[in-house]
Amino acid sequence: MTLHAPAPATAVPSLDVDPFSDEVLADPLPFHEQLRESGPLVRLERYDIFGMGRYEDVHAALVDWQGFQSSAGVGLSNFRREKPWRPPSLLLETDPPHHDAPRHVLEPILAPRALRSLREQWAAAAETFVEELLQRSEVDAVRDIAETFPLRVFPDAVGLPDEGREHLLPYGDHLFNAFGPDNHLVEKGKARIGEVAAWVDAQCQREVLTPDGFGAQIWAAADRGDITHAQAPTIVRSLLSAGVDTTVHAIAGILNGFVSFPGEWSVLRADPDRARVAFDEAIRWESPVQTFFRTATRDIAVAGGVVPEGDKILMFLGSANRDPRRWQDPHRFDLGRDPSGHVGFGMGIHQCVGQHVARLEAESLLRVLARRVERIELAGEPRRHLNNTMRAWASLPVRLVAA
Repeated sequence: MTLHAPAPATAVPSLDVDPFSDEVLADPLPFHEQLRESGPLVRLERYDIFGMGRYEDVHAALVDWQGFQSSAGVGLSNFRREKPWRPPSLLLETDPPHHDAPRHVLEPILAPRALRSLREQWAAAAETFVEELLQRSEVDAVRDIAETFPLRVFPDAVGLPDEGREHLLPYGDHLFNAFGPDNHLVEKGKARIGEVAAWVDAQCQREVLTPDGFGAQIWAAADRGDITHAQAPTIVRSLLSAGVDTTVHAIAGILNGFVSFPGEWSVLRADPDRARVAFDEAIRWESPVQTFFRTATRDIAVAGGVVPEGDKILMFLGSANRDPRRWQDPHRFDLGRDPSGHVGFGMGIHQCVGQHVARLEAESLLRVLARRVERIELAGEPRRHLNNTMRAWASLPVRLVAA
């Protein structure tokens, strides 16, 4: 895709489909195919916005932060005209120069080298966890695995106390719903959001956090003057906002991949080092984060059409990650594939800074499961959890057959 000064525009195709309808959220693949085949740039009539679903175009727009800004909000709401429901994220909803200092503080804290001390700790936690799972004939891969393991290890790494961690999931669910329209999914979360948001905000304060976690390191950066003390709790909040639900749904997506393509479980058992590939392939195949918005900073020509200055554009990451123009046999979960280049974590300067943490959580768990479990079998009817931004499971009953 070429992003440049406005050129004479051709007609942009339109679709009268609600991408936030229950039907599309439950199974977005038919809509994604319709979106990609309609053209590089499509007008989504329901919300009077533009949409992109092809890999090349989504990738190019994501890296062009100067043309497609995040600071006007990465949801449908336009911060140029509307007040956000909570203070914007200093990472996700800012652009340079305001984005630079928070990003530079977090990068070394969450880098693979810095996480080495957690590898042994999380491997031991996974051993204990899988031993507990194998005491049961059937488990729910969502409730009992994908939700439980991250909520054991990640809040510890941030430095949170044990009490109240159950608030993290409804907080993240509402946050990601709020990136979409004000529909029944957003309404569902409003009753509790005041309570859970207050708890999350309280956990971001220095006196609550343990002295050896990610949160304390962020506050130490404020003491050094790398960020302000007013910014520190907002950056800690970014970890709690984006670091739980995404990992939960990624792990559920990985397990769904192995249930759907059981031969790939044999591949992982034969070579546990492919756990890292399994994680990234699941991010590509399942795309836990399905969409993010950007806002045009000027009139921008895109494949013969023009996105006017100030207009919102919805980037379908899940569609791009299954675009047959980029991926061979894209609907297959395949550990023989090189999934690098997927846009499931975004791309460019706003690419997810915490992805190495999520990858380590999943890898720690998968290595133990691969050694201890011969087969993962579906044991009941799976149910999707609907969210305006996330592709998620509500329930995935499985049987873990011990090796």
